[in-house]
Amino acid sequence: MDAPAVEEQEEVTAPVQVGDTCERTVRFTRDDIAMFAQLTGDTNPLHHDVQAAQRARHGEIIASGQQTTAQMMGLAASFFSRQDDMARELLCLNFNFAFKAPVFAEQELVLHWRVATVEWNASLGGWLAHVDGKATVRNAHPCVVGRGTLLVKTGEH
Repeated sequence: MDAPAVEEQEEVTAPVQVGDTCERTVRFTRDDIAMFAQLTGDTNPLHHDVQAAQRARHGEIIASGQQTTAQMMGLAASFFSRQDDMARELLCLNFNFAFKAPVFAEQELVLHWRVATVEWNASLGGWLAHVDGKATVRNAHPCVVGRGTLLVKTGEH
C-alpha cells in the first residue's frame, strides 16, 4: 500500500484526532469478579473468597487487574473502530498498564481514554494514535492508568 504524498497527507482527514476522548462507566459485582477470575484461570482467593479477602490488606473482594484492563481495552477498541461518518479499521498494537489502587465490588468505575498524539505511518498504511487512559472510582484517584498505541485505518488508505 503506497503512502499518500506529503501534500495529500495534509488533505486527508485522519480517522482519529489529538484530544479525542471516550468514556464508559462499569460496575463489577462480587459474582462478576469471581466469574471473570475463574474464566481467566486466576485462582487468587482475593477475587472469590470473602474470608481470605477480609484477612488480606484490602479487606474485601477485589477485581483482578486483567478484568479492569480488559474493559479498558474493549472501550478503546469499540470507540476507535466505530462506524459513523467514516469507516475505520483498528488494530491495538500495544497497551501498558500500572495498577495504583484496588477495584472493589460494586464501585462505580469510570474508564477513560484520550488521544495524546497522532501520526501517519507509511509502512503500516495507517494512523498511529497514542492514547492515555485511566480507570477511576468516581471522585477518587485512578485505580489503573494506561498507555496504548493503536493503528487506525480508513477505507481511503
